Amino acid sequence: MRKIVADAVVGCYVPLTDDHALAADLAERAGHLLLTLRANGGDPDELRKAGDRQSHEFLMAELARERPGDAVLSEEGVDDRARLTAERVWIVDPLDGTREFGEEGRSDWAVHVALWSRAADGGRGDLVAGAVGLPAQGRVLSTAAPVPGAGNAGEEDRPLRMVVSRSRASQLVRDVAAQIGAELVPCGSAGAKVATVLMGENDVYLHSGGFYEWDTAAPVAIARAGGFHVSRIDGAQVRYNQDNPLLPDILVCRPANAAVLLNAIREATHAI
Repeated sequence: MRKIVADAVVGCYVPLTDDHALAADLAERAGHLLLTLRANGGDPDELRKAGDRQSHEFLMAELARERPGDAVLSEEGVDDRARLTAERVWIVDPLDGTREFGEEGRSDWAVHVALWSRAADGGRGDLVAGAVGLPAQGRVLSTAAPVPGAGNAGEEDRPLRMVVSRSRASQLVRDVAAQIGAELVPCGSAGAKVATVLMGENDVYLHSGGFYEWDTAAPVAIARAGGFHVSRIDGAQVRYNQDNPLLPDILVCRPANAAVLLNAIREATHAI
């Protein structure tokens, strides 16, 4: 949470010059806003709409204050095409897992805050910071302190656990799971899914049903920082701040499992 420094007259915010710290701070504070809203109850559909709107407005206002020269791509905002020529772009999902947010007792929803920089990856642009707030779990994962993927081995004598959508796991995902004997574990938001892999609760997040950059930018930034394998299902690098923010597919797992999974994906794809 942002610290307040009191001078002789009034209190004032301490600017967060570190992008990792800012991402984590914003994800945490947006999460507190959403928890407060949720605690007030009300009609689930109205609650979901209010959550999307209020978290978006909060993040936009804070980013305008903290990083006024940066562009923003938000799920709940108009896509400002100026981002395509900007040097820095924040990619945010103010409420990832809106459905779960409106269901009492569910904790698998999140707040995503990520930063893309054109200077990264040799000038081709890439994610450089990110945070995933899991407010109902009391947890914020961020690139400031990424979870190491190489040492997150889990139990090697059991089937891999593949975290999937609660309602729309694609046929490819089901085919891959059947081929490698993986256990399917349903979960809510994309951020919550990737978080279970980062924390060692599950082993694989494979998605081929299509979604958008804001659904994965923050969790991918953290996964990469921790040394996890992140790619498209054909093994290609996942790119962000693209002209079309649609992202068809993704694979997140520990490096030790990547080759087996990519091979299974190839075989399942050729069989279709």
